[in-house]
Amino acid sequence: MNHIDVISLDHLALSFIPVLLVLLIISRWSLSVAHSVYALMRMLTQLALIGYLLAFIFASEDSTIILAILLMMCMTSSWIALGTIAEHRLTLYKHALLAIVLGGGFTLLFITQGTLSITPWYTPQHLIPIAGMIFANSMNSVSLAAERFHAEVQDNSYIQARNTAFHAAMIPVINSLFAVGLVSLPGMMTGQILSGVSPFIAARYQVMVMAMVFGSSGLTTALYLSFIKPYYRTHLHEL
Repeated sequence: MNHIDVISLDHLALSFIPVLLVLLIISRWSLSVAHSVYALMRMLTQLALIGYLLAFIFASEDSTIILAILLMMCMTSSWIALGTIAEHRLTLYKHALLAIVLGGGFTLLFITQGTLSITPWYTPQHLIPIAGMIFANSMNSVSLAAERFHAEVQDNSYIQARNTAFHAAMIPVINSLFAVGLVSLPGMMTGQILSGVSPFIAARYQVMVMAMVFGSSGLTTALYLSFIKPYYRTHLHEL
């Protein structure tokens, strides 16, 4: 296996040339440059900090720390997911959290202990990145489902709103299944190929990733839409 080259800081800076061009376009079109600059600065700060944090985590052999990190990821992703219906965020947060913990956690367990057979189970180099992918995709699906369900349930029955919301939440995931290998080479596969792994082996890992994304997104969304039924029955009297 070849060792991937380290990107020097001056070469890394070159990747921001297209970014500067986009910022210039935003400015010339009288749009908000500040929002994009803030997002870019947040990205740089967060990735720099997570680099130091992951170095500490990877050196740790404490399962308690790993479980605490997983819980924090679930809590944060649940809060972000409900940003599309901020007025209901506090009330529905427990439902989103439980859905992500159960749906994402179930998938994480099968992938790490079944497909990959990670030993020990809390090995952070494997567990944290995989959990990140699972919880992030679960978060996005719940966010789409929450927004669509809230809009649909105003004029439709719970069943109709639930089915429409679930379909909408799964569209990006299903589109990615159609596109993988034809339109895009996703991050897992690209990273492994760049590091010298055989494309055949990289493809197996990408299949695993696509399966876990589809599974976690679908399970989490279905659980969330089921958990919120009593809330909308009480508040809308339509169910």
